[in-house]
Order: sequence, then C-alpha cells, then structure tokens
Amino acid sequence: MIFGTGVDLVEISRIERSLEKYLEKFETRLFTQTEIDYCRSKAGSAKHFAARFAVKEAVLKSMGVGMDHGIAWTDIETLNEESGRPYLQLHGKGRALFDELELRAIHISISHTQEHAIAYAVAEK
Repeated sequence: MIFGTGVDLVEISRIERSLEKYLEKFETRLFTQTEIDYCRSKAGSAKHFAARFAVKEAVLKSMGVGMDHGIAWTDIETLNEESGRPYLQLHGKGRALFDELELRAIHISISHTQEHAIAYAVAEK
C-alpha cells in the first residue's frame, strides 16, 4: 500500500553555485562520503549532487515530514546498484522514522537535464 509520495525539482545551477562558494562544507553537510565520492567521479558532478539533493527532499515529502523532525541530510543516502539503478539507504533519525511509520520500502527515481534534476519517491507501507 502506498503511504506517501514526494517529488522535488532542483536547479543544477543553484547547486553548482553552492559547490563553488562553500565546496567541502556544503558537500559534507548535505551528503555522505559515498555520495560525495560518487558525484565527484562523474563528469558534470553538480547535476549528480543536485539529483541526490532532490532525492533527500522527495523522501522527506513521501514520509510526510520536513527537516523539523531532526533528520540530518546525511541520514538519507542515495546509492547505486551495479546496473546504475539508484536505491535508498536510511540512517539515524531517518531510519528511526521509517521504522516508526512501519514502512516497508521507499522507492526512488532520478532524472536530470542540463538545467534541472528531479527525484520522485514512493513510500510503501
């Protein structure tokens, strides 16, 4: 049964400016080391950072909460299967909320153009 859905659209240029201005501080506040390593390994890394940020927002929306629940950005991590398919790993308060809501899974999908990154999340009960 679907518990909730979330979608988020991010302007890649906004992430690009933040990366240029704050670099490592921006990265480590919002992303896990695995996410940082993945994004840095890709050409046009800003679009990959933007997509992972969109996932974080979409996942929160799918669980019906915002950042006011004390969930750290790094509690929501996007990983990739060998095929490239993205999947979600929750940590800390993100995982605690997932368990509290008795969710079975959160499915994610990501896409991007040169200007925008979008993520969609479906929380399943």
